[in-house]
Amino acid sequence: MRFDKRQLLLYAVTDRAWTGRQTLAEQVEEALKGGVTMVQLREKNLSDEEYVQRVGEIKELCHRYGVPLIVNDNVEVALKSGADGVHVGMEDTPVSEVRARVGAAFIIGATAKTVEQAKAAEAAGADYLGVGAVFPSPTKKNAIRITKEELSEICSAVSIPAVAIGGITESNIAELAGGGMAGVAVVSAIFGADDIFAATGELREKAKSVTEGGALPRFVTGK
Repeated sequence: MRFDKRQLLLYAVTDRAWTGRQTLAEQVEEALKGGVTMVQLREKNLSDEEYVQRVGEIKELCHRYGVPLIVNDNVEVALKSGADGVHVGMEDTPVSEVRARVGAAFIIGATAKTVEQAKAAEAAGADYLGVGAVFPSPTKKNAIRITKEELSEICSAVSIPAVAIGGITESNIAELAGGGMAGVAVVSAIFGADDIFAATGELREKAKSVTEGGALPRFVTGK
């Protein structure tokens, strides 16, 4: 799937901690119906074989709604499963190594917390940046915080788009206006919501007002 920066508008990152009444696939589909524009599958406790199988299930679902599926951290799983891309952190496989192994159509996201890291990721071949944590994160309590000013500096320093991440909710997303990012990445504000479909729709509308670059058409029919 060809990468378009507008796919970053509302970027959903999965977290199995919120499953219970629904399966992960059911939660992801509710988020897709609500209007998420990219999904990252984050699984920390699966074998590679199980992870590949899970990616296949979620990828089929995402593609039904015209949405790319990104694998968190695990390059091997991303390649074996046919995912649309991978997101790598500072301690994961270097972006340059990933890009050397894949074609131009494979989406690579990279974490950046400084202008220097952002420039290095862009030079190495990243398609987009994940920048944060912009707020205290319930899923990564030890995450290094950055200010909105630092977010803006990073976004301005590179030509590739960035998505803000870390503790973003419906109540604080407005504080990011003017940050220069193309989208926002959300975990618990989507998957921890009582009504995932409704929460996603509200977040998407608010994301439009604080981000740069416009929005993709809304995929709600499943076709």
